[in-house]
This record gives sequence, structure tokens and C-alpha cells, in this order.
Amino acid sequence: MTDSAVPPLASGAPPERPAQLGNVKATRDDWLDLALSVLAVEGVAHVTVLNLSERLGVSRSSFYWYFKNRDELLDALLDRWDRLNTRSIVSQADESAGTVNDAVCNVFRCWVNPAIFSPRLDFAVREWARRSANVRKALDRSDRVRTEALKGLFVRFGYDDEDALVRARVLYYMQIGYYALDLNEPIETRLNLTPHYLKAFTGLAPSEAEVDALRAYAARHAHVPDFGSSRGRP
Repeated sequence: MTDSAVPPLASGAPPERPAQLGNVKATRDDWLDLALSVLAVEGVAHVTVLNLSERLGVSRSSFYWYFKNRDELLDALLDRWDRLNTRSIVSQADESAGTVNDAVCNVFRCWVNPAIFSPRLDFAVREWARRSANVRKALDRSDRVRTEALKGLFVRFGYDDEDALVRARVLYYMQIGYYALDLNEPIETRLNLTPHYLKAFTGLAPSEAEVDALRAYAARHAHVPDFGSSRGRP
């Protein structure tokens, strides 16, 4: 995966010129958006130039206005996954909060708002990592960054380093396991269990106001469509 959020264009390609076939146009973001959707729903094997060009209704040659090859597209997809899922967790863990339970509820927003964290996309990248050493490396780095951000949350509220690390791991590994098991649990059930999860993660019973605030947030954000389903989107 490249360090840049936007990989360089193929040599000689004008950044603003769209790919086109007849009157149909496709921008670089169109290619990436569709590729991200295909990755999340169907897996990396289906992210091919032919498949994407047919769905966009443009020629395969138009792909090369924006990408040198498929590998560059895949690098860009990894970067988008990192910006969405990893950076969202880090950002939410760093949000200001009055109590540790408030802080953990900030992280819980990732689990109830599919616009800022896509479980389906995360699972697709984990499957991809089974077949790619480079993706495995990127995933391992992401898991470390996420866990360190959660550990930092607990440290800010007075937990010692080892205690903070274990609580961060329990919180994070539980959530990743939840997705891996593909539990089809209604959001209302999860919200009803929130006070118990919070007490397990922090050791402190939350206030009604803390739980109610998360419930209100979920009511506003939990039903963003995910590629035609109700699970969220990248």
C-alpha cells in the first residue's frame, strides 16, 4: 500500500480528464467507488478491469487514464479502507469525553454507524490478507494502530499500561470476532446490552445518560444502506 492517499496517475494522463465511451463518462472516483463496493461484497478476485469497465459502461482502455495497472488500483483500495475503518476508530478513540464510558461510547459509534466504519469491507480485507503478504502486512499494521488507539483511551482515564492494553484488546477482539462470526443480531438487542458491555470493558457501570446518548446516535445513523442491504457501506 502506498503512503499517499491518492496514488499517482498513469504517466501522461491528465488528472481531470474522464474515461469515456460514447457519451458515458467515468471519473477516477467512479472506478474506486465501484471497486470498493465490489471488494466489500464479492471479494478481491472480482475486482478486475474487465468486470469494473463492464459495470461502468466504459472501455477497458479508459481504466489506464487513472491507474498504471490493477496493482495500483488495489493499493488505492487498501488506502481507502485504511482511511475509512482504521482512521475512524482512531479518531473516535481520540474524541474528548468526560468519562471513560463516554469515551468507549464514542468508539461504539463506529459499530452503529456504517458511514464511518464498514464491517463488510473490513471482513473482505481480512479475507484478502489470507492470500496476500502485502495485505497481511497492512492489516497487521492496522490492527496494531487500532489497538494502540484504544489502549490510549484507557490510559487517558487512569488505567495503567497493562490494564489498558488488555481492556483495549478485549474490546477490539470482541468486536472483530462479532463480525467474523457474522452474528445477525438486531441493533436494538445490542443497544440493550450496552450497559453490560461498558461495565465489562471499563469496570464501571455507565449512567443512563451515557447509554441514552449512544442510543440517540444510533437512531440517527444505524440505517445507512450498504450496497443495497441494511448493514452499512464503505
